Amino acid sequence: MGDPALSRRGFLAASAAAGLGMTTLSACGGDSDGGSSGTTTIEWWNISTTEPAKTVWAALARKFEAQNPKVKVKIVQLENDAYKSKMTALTSSGKLPDIFHTWGGGVLKQQVDAGLVEDLTDRTKPWGDALLPVAKEPYLLDDRVYGIPFDIGMIGFWYNKALFAKAGISAPPTTWSGFLDAVRKLKSAGVTPLALAGKEKWPGMYYWAYLAMRAAGAEALEKAYADKDFTGAPFVEAGEHLKELVALQPFQKGFLGAAYSSPTGQAAAVGNGKAAMELMGQWAPVVQADAGKGLGKDLGFFPFPAVEGGKGAITEVFGGGGGHALRRGAPQAAVDFLKFFASEATDLELVKKTGTLPVVPAAESAIADPNIKAVQEQLKKATGFQLYLDQAYAPAVGQEVNDSVAALIAGSRSPEQVAQSITKTTKEEQ
Repeated sequence: MGDPALSRRGFLAASAAAGLGMTTLSACGGDSDGGSSGTTTIEWWNISTTEPAKTVWAALARKFEAQNPKVKVKIVQLENDAYKSKMTALTSSGKLPDIFHTWGGGVLKQQVDAGLVEDLTDRTKPWGDALLPVAKEPYLLDDRVYGIPFDIGMIGFWYNKALFAKAGISAPPTTWSGFLDAVRKLKSAGVTPLALAGKEKWPGMYYWAYLAMRAAGAEALEKAYADKDFTGAPFVEAGEHLKELVALQPFQKGFLGAAYSSPTGQAAAVGNGKAAMELMGQWAPVVQADAGKGLGKDLGFFPFPAVEGGKGAITEVFGGGGGHALRRGAPQAAVDFLKFFASEATDLELVKKTGTLPVVPAAESAIADPNIKAVQEQLKKATGFQLYLDQAYAPAVGQEVNDSVAALIAGSRSPEQVAQSITKTTKEEQ
């Protein structure tokens, strides 16, 4: 799933989570919408809980209010996992926020099928048509627009150049066997090769998903879901390759209980130089610096390696972006906010201040970080694209992928059992 500086990350203090029940949605839209003297309150749910994005986004909301004096933006910010569970509950209740974060795919489809999401096709023309086509893909269902992107990106390895040099690794690996060799060299040099947030499960899913893509090819993941069958040899092979990695004990001490963006979590381990690599999205540098010190010029990026003998290419990309959708019947002010957020001026601010990859073509020139440029170049060369599995598939299937892969990493499930359990859930859900 995921997440830019705004996607799949952040952590929320317990006090901030307290009291965020269904009642927080009571003011959405309101009876005053369109009134000559009343104020329209729109509620905006997002996952931008780490700096600098949290402050930048709050400032953008205030800027929108200044431009629209009769509109009040109420911001609700939740950490990734808390957000997902809260949105699942709200979807079941049939009441969604005016504006809410979405990764698109199967989760958005479920909300659309339930009649809970506004069709934005006509309400966002022509400005929505001008956005980067690949960024809009996850939010298109039957050629109708149900979300507006603010970010696009991919998952890859973020690594510490100094620790690679210490271990005698001259260049990032391009094959899986080369990657395993690099892990062994790092361990021999007394360096923890990889940081992983085992507690949160979705970061571990990235490994299995990429290995499945490299073994079977990007299109095979979509076909397996459509056919309700993940028991094919390449999917079992993906688990075998991941098992090979786990056997090397590459992760930091206590990884099974580690969160992603906490001060003792995955991002901090890399940002503080205590682990050499993490497999994460384009938002990684910002979170590393927020949760830890950040690596500065020592930070590098490389795509997930090719699997020898596999049908997938190293140019096939796994990832996604962030977008916003609206509840069905949301006031015009919510649409106006989406237009404001998708403007060139806002996109430039997001690119410059939060490391976001641009969705407005004119903002591309503002990318200064060489690593973000590297991600952008990989995206431009992409020959295939697969959305995060826990968003591409129906929610129950995505959760089973996360759970079963986590069990494999923990040593309690075999590669065959992972393939069988995902298949079983897919058949039950479709």
